[in-house]
This record gives sequence, C-alpha cells and structure tokens, in this order.
Amino acid sequence: MDLFDHQAAESTDPQRPLAERMRPHRLEDLFGQEAETGPGSLIRHAIQNDRMFSMILWGPPGCGKTTLARIIARGTRSHFIHFSAVLAGVKQIREVIEEAKKQRRFQRKQTLLFVDEIHRFNKVQQDAFLHHVESGLITLIGATTENPSFEVISALLSRCRVITLDLLDEDAVGRVIDRAVEDQRTGLGELNLGLTVDARQYLIQIAAGDARSALNNLEMAATMALADSPPKTGSCRMLTLEHVESALQKKALLYDKGGDEHFNIISAFHKSLRGSDPDAALYWLARMLEAGEDAMYVARRMVRFASEDVGNADPFALRLALGAMETFRFLGHPEGDLALAQAAVYLATAPKSNSIYEAWNKVKQTVREKGALPVPLHIRNAPTGLMKDLGYGKGYRYAHDFKDGYAVQDYLPDAIADSLFYFPTDRGYEKMIAGRLKKWRTSKEKTKK
Repeated sequence: MDLFDHQAAESTDPQRPLAERMRPHRLEDLFGQEAETGPGSLIRHAIQNDRMFSMILWGPPGCGKTTLARIIARGTRSHFIHFSAVLAGVKQIREVIEEAKKQRRFQRKQTLLFVDEIHRFNKVQQDAFLHHVESGLITLIGATTENPSFEVISALLSRCRVITLDLLDEDAVGRVIDRAVEDQRTGLGELNLGLTVDARQYLIQIAAGDARSALNNLEMAATMALADSPPKTGSCRMLTLEHVESALQKKALLYDKGGDEHFNIISAFHKSLRGSDPDAALYWLARMLEAGEDAMYVARRMVRFASEDVGNADPFALRLALGAMETFRFLGHPEGDLALAQAAVYLATAPKSNSIYEAWNKVKQTVREKGALPVPLHIRNAPTGLMKDLGYGKGYRYAHDFKDGYAVQDYLPDAIADSLFYFPTDRGYEKMIAGRLKKWRTSKEKTKK
C-alpha cells in the first residue's frame, strides 16, 4: 500500500476525526484559496506539468496549508516525505537527505519534502536544508503560521516562493460545512442530517475562518443531535442551534455582522466611550469580539473615536488607539484582545473634546460655499524674480523673528480673513491650547483695531 492508498483508506475510517476525513484530494475542493490555486494560478500550472518549486505556505490555522501540500503530493510523481518541525531534528533531516539521494539514484525520483511548522526549526536546522534545496535534490514545501520574513532564514527564504493563504471567508466555510453534511463516503451524509439556518450560520461564525474548527464543531454538534434523536431509517434529523450550543458549551450571541444588531452594538460601544463609561465600553467590546466581529473593524472605530471625541483634550489617545490596532494585528486573538480592551478603557476615561470634529465640518462647509479663494499674495511662494515683481511673498512676516514666535498677520483668503473655525474646550490638554490661542487671537484683534 503506497502513501495515497493509505490516505484513501484512512479517509473512510469512521474513527478518524471528521476534519481529517474531509481533507480535499483535489484543488477544486479546496475552498477559499482560489486566488492561489484556481485556474491559471502558478500552483495549478506546476501540478499539471509536474514541475514543482520550493515554497513556503504562510497562513493562519485551518486555512488549508497541510491539505494543499497533500494535494500537491498526489499530483506529482515525486517521492513525498512529510514531517513536523515540532518532532524532528537535524538527525531526521539527515535521514531525509539520504533517502532523497537514494530516490534520485535508484528510482530517478525527485523528493518533495513537506515540513509542517517550519518556523519551529532553528537556524542550524534550516541551514541543513539550504544546500539540498539549492542543488535541487529536494523540493521544499514549508508551512507556517508565522511571518516567514522573521522566522525563516533569508538564504532559505530567497530560494522559496512565499504563498500566502488567507482565512476562509464565510462563503467558503459554509461550503466546507455543506460538503461535510452531504458527503456519503467520508462525511456525515449517511446520518441523513439536516442543518437549520441559524445552526449553520453560527457554525460559520464561530469558526472565524478556520475550516478545521468548523468541521470539529460540526462533528460535536452532530453527536449531540444524534443523541437527542436516535437514527430512524429514511428520516432526516435536524441539527439545531441548541445542539451546537450544547456541544460547544457556548451560548450563541445575537449578532449579525451585516444587520441591525451589528450597528446597534457598535453604536452602544461608541456612545459608552463618549459617555466615559469604561465598564459599558468593555462589555460591548466583549460582546462584539465573542460574537466574531472583525477586531480590526473595532480597532478602526476606536482610532476614529480618538480624533472625533477625544481630540486634543488628550493627544496621546490617538497614539494609543493606533498602538492597540497594531498590537492586535501582530498578536491576533486571544492575546491581542487585551490591547483593544486597554484602548477602550483609556478612551472612555480620557477627557473629551469634539472641537476638531466641529472645526473640520465648518471648514469643509466654507470650502464648498466659497469655492477656490485665492491665496493672499504675502504668503505665496516666490521662487522667481517675476513672481517677486508681482508681489508674491511681499510683506510676509517670519514668525521666528518675533517675540514668542508669533507674528500678527492674516493667513486666510481675504474674503474670509476674520473667520474662526477651531474653538478648543477647557478640558484636558486642550485647556492649554485654548490659553495660547486666546492670547494670539486677542493680540491679532488689538493690532487690527
């Protein structure tokens, strides 16, 4: 029995987890990665022509890295070796190299080496591959959840093409679930199960783009459904939301990322921040994250809030909100959630000012109403003699030549020279800005009188 006969036998073994049984054997069944594996793609072309190249598959858990490597193995005449960097060391690498030499010498076969979690190998272990990848003795396929720019040595990385695989979108996860429910040979088709709409949607939502998680959750929920309603010949048993909740021991939260509840909860979150209630802000933040909301969407809303509702009352708020967004981008769930919580509490308890927001709206309205007013001559640039003769830059007062670095002069177009847009509050740091601005504006008014 060769590798693929063995895999085929395993895929129909009912004792194996559903996620293993449902691993696709063809690119057509690998949902959600069509950009990298669809018609006309580099990988599809390489498989069809049996001309594989070394690559690093980079993507989150459950996106199909191992599955894609196995599909590649099935589509090539190369000798395929698979091992995990968690369990293997330099000794195993040497054994692989020796086996590859034998395959080339006696079988005239190329060796395709799949290394799962290649980021777990240290520099010495990765160096052990380098010469053999370069010489063509082995074609390396590495899989990693970590950024290969940081986790794979540059010499090895330069000899591999990085293939980025994404989290599955909701449509792809739904297709994975439907295929498992309907498949008579390796899935749950024999059980004659049906999925209610809300159970299916919750399975999609709770999977968060991870196909393996979706199938594991489906399998546990199916077990609950069967226990609740024993098999009857020819009858269809419905797998409900209650079965999924019982199996996962987690209550489904009412939350539709595209519907009213999405907007209701993000509104509640925003108003809790504006109302300086950190407890409510944390509650609504948790409701969104637990229900599967896109954390980067929440982070972006907090960055917006830092400018719109905190503004110059606490200029550090914007930096902290941006820092929380970058921290989450780096850590992901669940570690990055705490950075979002920290930002939410900071924004809720920061002094508030919407003066920038109001000033910006006034300015935009003035621009729309007044059109393209000319720039005053004294603040125009005058790089040529002709421009100077026309009065460009004439009478400009260089602020640093005056006391306190402030020179009284107009900077707005003549038609709106006396317009004021920004009115700082007396809250937080903006109180200091207000003091300076009052002094400057008073000085300007006295001069004009």
